[in-house]
Amino acid sequence: QVQLVESGGGLVQRGDSLRLTCVVSGFSFSSYVMGWFRQAPGKEREFVASINWGGDDTRYTDSVKGRFHTSKDSAKNTVYLQMDFLKPEDTAVYYCARSRFMSRSAKAYDYWGQGTQVTVSS
Repeated sequence: QVQLVESGGGLVQRGDSLRLTCVVSGFSFSSYVMGWFRQAPGKEREFVASINWGGDDTRYTDSVKGRFHTSKDSAKNTVYLQMDFLKPEDTAVYYCARSRFMSRSAKAYDYWGQGTQVTVSS
């Protein structure tokens, strides 16, 4: 059974940091791309970051470049999203998801976690 479980969200202030964690099970972690998406109230789900099978290729949406960093620990079947210098516009529910290839489209991802809420106050 494929499972992705996110954690690490919370309420923080502008400029603070958070690290999101996504623990996966039920599939070969090293065979998939892992992506991070977010969805704010009233908005569509948007791509945030992705990391390839080997962990040596990462992609970011422009609004988070230089502030967010994704990594993975294959021994722990875990992918991380380190978020620094958070802004109120980063407020959203954050999801991790898996894909067979690198993509910024949510349609390319077939399994999703339940999401974790990140709220950044000003």
